[in-house]
Amino acid sequence: MPAAAPTWDPARYLRHAGHRARPFTDLLARVPDLPGDPPRIADLGCGPGNVTALLAARWPAARITGYDNSPEMLDKAHVEHEGPTPGGGRLDFAHADARTWAPSEPCDLIISNATLQWVPGHLDRFADWVAALEPDGIFAFQVPGNFDAPSHRLMRELAHAPRWRDRLDGTLRHADAVHTPEAYLERLTSLGCTADVWETTYIHLLQGEDPVLDWVKGTGLRPVLTALAEDPEARDGFLAEYRAALREAYPAGPHGTPFPFRRVFAVARKQV
Repeated sequence: MPAAAPTWDPARYLRHAGHRARPFTDLLARVPDLPGDPPRIADLGCGPGNVTALLAARWPAARITGYDNSPEMLDKAHVEHEGPTPGGGRLDFAHADARTWAPSEPCDLIISNATLQWVPGHLDRFADWVAALEPDGIFAFQVPGNFDAPSHRLMRELAHAPRWRDRLDGTLRHADAVHTPEAYLERLTSLGCTADVWETTYIHLLQGEDPVLDWVKGTGLRPVLTALAEDPEARDGFLAEYRAALREAYPAGPHGTPFPFRRVFAVARKQV
């Protein structure tokens, strides 16, 4: 039976908002001028809307819609960020599933931040999204490329251990969650785009007790927390084992806990 869709906690996700927003700002810095005036922008997987608001700062007159499939995230986005923007544009949020979403009107920019790893077969969605762009429109995204890092490898190994295997079988995805930069470049160019694809490894210096565990509780660990939500004793048991493994893999230093995090980026322009 397929695993239940993870539930999200906006407050926990935003605990590391500064670190999490950094890749989006780096992606945004590589997005060129858009063809529309004002532009029409879609943010696919907008979460609580905090980085979607950065799009309005870059394009104050734009009509921007952030899409997400989490009611909890959308509630936060509606309250904190929705409405007219100072430059005469508007920022809205709507429910959508990236596995099936297609724009209702042509877009000048479709952008996605740390979302496509949750979308099986997302390479096959690129054709529909590129087709929905205006000539010279942009499709841009970044995804985590850290599925082989200790944070995720240890999570998978523990989920497959005898104590947890029956409870968590099929909960966590593996190497198919994200593709190589070369695969993204090939797919985008095959769709008639000019593409800039790159990768970066950030070394986040995290503070506090068990900060890597605190980080993954907001993102990668959500499927496990969802699967064990009705059994607090089991949830706490899993967390205790995982916490011990993370402490060994990511020892604290004198100024915090270094947390390497690789990400893959792409900015593709649709050719006229």
